[in-house]
Amino acid sequence: MVRNLTLEDVRPIIGNLSRANYYQVQFGGLSSGLTNYLGSREVNSRFIAEDFGLMCKSASLPGSTLGDIQSSNYHGVTENFAYQKIFTEIGLEFYCDNEYKGLKFLEHWMEYAVSGNRSSTATPLYGSPQYNYRMRYPNDRATGYKSQATRIFKFEPNYQQLLEYTFIGLFPKSLQATPVRYGPNGDLTLISCNFTYDRYVAGRTFSFDYALGNANNVFSVVNRGLDIVNQGIDTFNRGRDFITSLSNGDGVGVFNSLIN
Repeated sequence: MVRNLTLEDVRPIIGNLSRANYYQVQFGGLSSGLTNYLGSREVNSRFIAEDFGLMCKSASLPGSTLGDIQSSNYHGVTENFAYQKIFTEIGLEFYCDNEYKGLKFLEHWMEYAVSGNRSSTATPLYGSPQYNYRMRYPNDRATGYKSQATRIFKFEPNYQQLLEYTFIGLFPKSLQATPVRYGPNGDLTLISCNFTYDRYVAGRTFSFDYALGNANNVFSVVNRGLDIVNQGIDTFNRGRDFITSLSNGDGVGVFNSLIN
């Protein structure tokens, strides 16, 4: 059935669209071995956990695909069934600071993943012709190279709506070539990197979120109560506007907009 909508009817819909430029990236869940390795390259833990995420110029919320397989259990009918969840890579672009900590962070994170032949008694000669790469164990609690708690937060200007993605087993897969050139003094150095990961969790994953019942995008009892209160306030405001319009002699038009 076609409805005769007014501007007041569609304002709550088109006026509450999400803004793409409100987000934050936060790196975390790195092993002590990786953190110490980066620290020896003058990339401290505070820069990793607090500063570098704020330098993210552009990001993307993760996507996924369901791998399917075909089956012909019935004559002349082909059915598709999901058998695997496939996670796609994410690309992040960062501003580079004048101490190059951001570039060092990604460069030496990837270097750490393939530096398993490092001797405990001597510093490896990275420039030696005989140097070779050996992969580290990815998920070791002390020396692994995967991040177990990197997050992307998507929120709105009022900071009340929040969507959180937690990446499990994330690490940089490809660091793009960083262009530098002569030109205007205002040109900024940008770093682009693609990350791969084992999986992601949509929604909050902290222990107190599970205790409150709002982890994993669950709409908790508290949130339901707040939503009911907000709906009641909205109904009250609409009724007040209707009474005000009646007193101004325009109640018929407002009444029609309320019931249509």
